[in-house]
Amino acid sequence: MRVTASKLRENIYGLLDQVITTGTPLEVLRKGKLLKIVPEKPVSKLSRLRKHKGFKGDPDDIIHMDWLADWSELK
Repeated sequence: MRVTASKLRENIYGLLDQVITTGTPLEVLRKGKLLKIVPEKPVSKLSRLRKHKGFKGDPDDIIHMDWLADWSELK
């Protein structure tokens, strides 16, 4: 949808709500320039996860591991 700046000023909240509900960008014409108001796409929390090294194997094997060789107290 394309509107002028004065039309945007008349009904800014209604137009912004329309952008949110429909997801279609709002184009505003101001001094010969075209401005776009677009809703932000939500970013998935899972997409921001970094890969970590993990334990491969049977989880029951962890119980019987000898950790004393790798463990030391902080001084």
